[in-house]
Amino acid sequence: MSVAASGPIVLIGAGNMGGAMLAGWLKSGISGASVIVIDPGPQPAMAKLIADNGVRHETAAPEGVKAGVIFVAVKPQVIDQVLPPLKELVGPETVIVSVAAGKTIANLESHLGEAATVRAMPNTPAMIGRGVTGAYANARVTDAQRDFVHALLKVSGPVEWVASEGDIDAVTAVSGSGPAYVFYLVECMAEAGRKAGLPADLAMRLARETVAGAGELLHQSPDDASRLRQNVTSPGGTTAAALSVLMADDGMQPLFDKAIAAARSRAEELAG
Repeated sequence: MSVAASGPIVLIGAGNMGGAMLAGWLKSGISGASVIVIDPGPQPAMAKLIADNGVRHETAAPEGVKAGVIFVAVKPQVIDQVLPPLKELVGPETVIVSVAAGKTIANLESHLGEAATVRAMPNTPAMIGRGVTGAYANARVTDAQRDFVHALLKVSGPVEWVASEGDIDAVTAVSGSGPAYVFYLVECMAEAGRKAGLPADLAMRLARETVAGAGELLHQSPDDASRLRQNVTSPGGTTAAALSVLMADDGMQPLFDKAIAAARSRAEELAG
């Protein structure tokens, strides 16, 4: 991947998500010399990655630098403290990318000024290169900037662009929070297995590997989820019996409708 000629990539925050993105960029061929990490105290493994790859590490905004990309990967609770000192990094060709949940473009602009800005919502599987990211670009983002941001984000998995900033709240509800729903599904399956008479540890192993394997099958198969479900469901069989409960009028779909609506509503509240 070639680096934007307008300036370095400045990564704000080298925690779990920021660190995963940095590792992906380096693996994709971006030179460490093209990246500046601003983080007061990266964890030892991340500090080693930074040092081993010639990445410039700073604890505060360096003087005399205008970034090509400012990639904001800090917790939303600290955005209002972290961003104001970074305004000097913003030049006329800078694009700002934020993965801070709930922080709007207006909020980012209040600290960094009006600029080409992308809000992105990855999810935690990004840390192993198997995430999915929803992204929205404001009108100041050029086609070239969008293409480069897409390349930066896709190191952690597919990138889906949405038409309005408000759609990011729905993305947050579906995929941003989605891994937790899947992990809870494993917990529920394991608990049901325990109640059916299996040892708790065996039930958990079965549930965990079933969900992981089904996810990988879905990932690799050209068929959609509905077709894969039908493929494993024999008429009148055990799977059909279970699905008659899960797909009932008061089953899983209305429960998920309520859950996604609650998550989206909370995302909208956090966004102000």
